[in-house]
Amino acid sequence: MRIALVSIPVDDPIKAHRFYTEVFGFQSKQFVPEAQLAIVVSPEDPDGTALLLEPRGDSFAKEFQEKVYAAGLPIIVFGVTDVKTEVARLKDRGVRFRDDLARPDWGLENICEDSCGNLVMLKELEQT
Repeated sequence: MRIALVSIPVDDPIKAHRFYTEVFGFQSKQFVPEAQLAIVVSPEDPDGTALLLEPRGDSFAKEFQEKVYAAGLPIIVFGVTDVKTEVARLKDRGVRFRDDLARPDWGLENICEDSCGNLVMLKELEQT
């Protein structure tokens, strides 16, 4: 068994699709704006786990998203090979980061805002 699809709540799936493809650099797997359907994948693994940008509406998902955001918790973690380079690239594209780079025991990381109501952590992957 493997994870095929995960979802995160977003305030606007069309805006989120634009941000996740044009800013983060993911590829569109399925995009049907009139159905509010937006699914993206990593260009490094297009057949891997997909990310559904789920419209939150005014349901319980909105409250969940707002509470996670208010607590300063990331809704998802993306692995990168060089977090410093990735942070610089995203800052050049206007992405807002919460803090400076942190290096807890588990590695270099930083948290940014995705412009769709979520915090996203960038975590440097260990080189093996």
